[in-house]
Order: sequence, then C-alpha cells, then structure tokens
Amino acid sequence: MNPAPQGPLAGLRVVDMTAGLTGPYATQLIGDLGAEVIGIEPPEGGGLRRQGPARHPSMGSRFLRINRGKRGIAVDLETPGGRAAVFRLCERADVFLHDRAREAMRRLGLAYEDVSAANPRIVYCGVSAFGEGGPYSGRPAADETLQGLAAIAAVQARLSGAGPRYLPFAFADRAGALALVNAILAALLARNRTGRGQAVGLSVFEALSEYVLSEHMWGHTFEPPIAGMGMKRIFDRRPAPTRDGFLCYTLAHDGQVARFWRMTGRDDLAADARFATREDRNRYSKEFYDAVDAELARRTTAEWLQAFEAADLPAMPAQALPDLFDDPQLRAAGLFKTVEHPTEGAIVSLQVPTKWSKTPPRNGRHAPALGEHTVEVLLEAGYGLSEVEAMIAAQEVYAAAPQDRAGGGIRGPAAAS
Repeated sequence: MNPAPQGPLAGLRVVDMTAGLTGPYATQLIGDLGAEVIGIEPPEGGGLRRQGPARHPSMGSRFLRINRGKRGIAVDLETPGGRAAVFRLCERADVFLHDRAREAMRRLGLAYEDVSAANPRIVYCGVSAFGEGGPYSGRPAADETLQGLAAIAAVQARLSGAGPRYLPFAFADRAGALALVNAILAALLARNRTGRGQAVGLSVFEALSEYVLSEHMWGHTFEPPIAGMGMKRIFDRRPAPTRDGFLCYTLAHDGQVARFWRMTGRDDLAADARFATREDRNRYSKEFYDAVDAELARRTTAEWLQAFEAADLPAMPAQALPDLFDDPQLRAAGLFKTVEHPTEGAIVSLQVPTKWSKTPPRNGRHAPALGEHTVEVLLEAGYGLSEVEAMIAAQEVYAAAPQDRAGGGIRGPAAAS
C-alpha cells in the first residue's frame, strides 16, 4: 500500500464524483498538494480512462496523468447500497464534488441539503457548464462549445485569418478547474473561521468568460464604452522568424524598445513617433511588429538570444512539444520523474511546479485501476468486510481483483456476465 500523501493539504479528504475533465483536474491539483482524493467511478469506468495511448484497456495516458495520487472506487449509483456508500464517504469528507444536475443529485439523496445535514462542515461543490438557472442551464456542453461561446474561437480567427479556431488544449476545462480549486480553498478557509461548510457552484462558461474579458474588455470597461473590445497589441504579437527558426520576445516597456533599437542600430526607428510610447505602439502595433520582425530576420536565433541576453531583454526560442523534455530549466527544476506503475510499467510523471520550505508535497500513489481501492476505502468508512463482500455480490459496488487490475478489471458478478 502506498503511503498517505503529504504536503500543505495533508489530512484533507476529498470525494470526487465528477466525470468530465474539470473536476478530476481540480482534484489532481489538490491531491498533488497532499489531500486524500477518492475518485468515484461507475461500474464501466469513467470516460477519461479510454483517452490517449494505452498499454492496457481503460488505462489511457490522459487518465494516468489526471488521476495520479488518487484512490478509486467503482459504485453503481442506481442501487441503494451504492448511493449509501457515497453518502457515508461524504459524512467523513471535507470536500465533495459532483457534475450532475441539482435534480439528479436530489434523486440520488446526495443533494447539499442531504449531505450537509449529516456533515455540516463539508464543502459541497457542484460543477456545470452553465450553472443553475439561465437559458443555457442543463444544456450539454464540451470544451469546443464553451471555447466557441466564450469568443475564444473568434479571437483565434483574428490570428489565423482562416476562420475560427480552438486553442489546441482543453482550455475551458482547465480554466474551470483552476477557478474551482481557488473556490474550494477559499471555502475551506471560511470553514476554518466559522466552523461550517457551504455549497459552492462553478459555471465553467462564466469562469472562461472572465478569463477572456479580463484581457479583452478594453474600451468596454467603461459605460458607455469609450473604445472597442480587444487589446490590439496582443492580437498583433507573434513569434518572429529568424534566419533559421523563430524567436519569442517581449518589447513592452519604453526602455526595452529603446535598447532594442540601439542594439540594432536603428536610430531612425527610435525616433519614429509611432513607436515612442507604449500607447503609440499599441495604436500602431502591426507596424511596430513588422519593423521588429524585419530586423530579427537578419540573424540566427542563437545570435539573437545572445544579443537579447546581453541587452537584458526577454527572449527565448519557439520550442516544439518534444523539446520540453530536454529543456534544461525543466530538467533542473525536476519537473519530470519516471515512476513505476504497478500495471502500466514505467511512466513519466509531472511533479508539483511549486517549492515549499516547510510542507513540501509528496504523493506517491499511482492512478488507480477501476475499483482498485473499493474494499480499502469502504472498510475505512466503517463497513465490515462481510458487508463489503455482500455489496460486491449485489453489484452495488465493484472491486478490482488483483489479477485483473491491469486493464481495470472488476470483481463481482458483473465480471462474469
């Protein structure tokens, strides 16, 4: 058995009944900091299990990353025993997350009113695409639809010139997860002050829209608006082509721009009124970046990196995805760690990207097979072994048999059907 997690959130118990990416990513971040996370899955396993390359069925690469450090149980919520098991876990939990409709949770006997009556200290989190109420409430959604609705696809169109494009990662889910972690930690702090938990609701669409509008509300910050929306400079900036690659740089402040023109010997551009101040450069951002790009195309990336460093100007090469594994800074920081998974063999794990002087996080638990910890967790919750065995026989909960853990096999009548 792996040791209990350590870190600033050690001793915190989180029950995660979410199925999408937002909730599991949020609890992965919390678990990375030392919380005890129990993931609840249906008998067939969550959808994340089947995403990405895999050595065994139901143990895909995405699942292995998002569920590191957690324990997992498999429960049939359509059975009384299954619902009772989740309720009992909530009685002893600090945080409970779900991503079902309020009425569905009420039907399961797991609504906030039900759970908080048994555990007044619980932080009860409901995650949904659009929140409760409003014309979109209850509609199905996904990362693609939320990126489109929050204007991210349209913003990308201004860059590509080829129509709307999505960001090439699940930005909606991950932005929502960060907002959710922030809310959970704030609610726990409030609980420590008041002695009582509370219900917290997250709308991923609202969280995503806040990300977008906090950057691009621009002239619509004022009522009535005094200018259009969108920070023009951000739309015009891009990696600059050099003689042999691309350079990513920042020339934002007046002093940085002055040093760049001096470094390139372009006194004429240093005197150009269009580029004199930050406000001028924002107004003429396309012309500014065109002028800079023309200079950067004259030398190699390595030559420019040396010149920018000498002038104390920020610049880095535009790396490809595989380059990150060999990046000297990430290697020195220890971000990558090869660990041995009991069924999946050697896998590359990403470490917590923060450093702690007093309570460094340590969580050596692997991503679980389906139902791997069902018996263990239910025994800790106060069930007797005979009770757990009876629940398995009744197909209310499912447990991974040791010989079937590779590929997420389950033990119980369903395994033979």
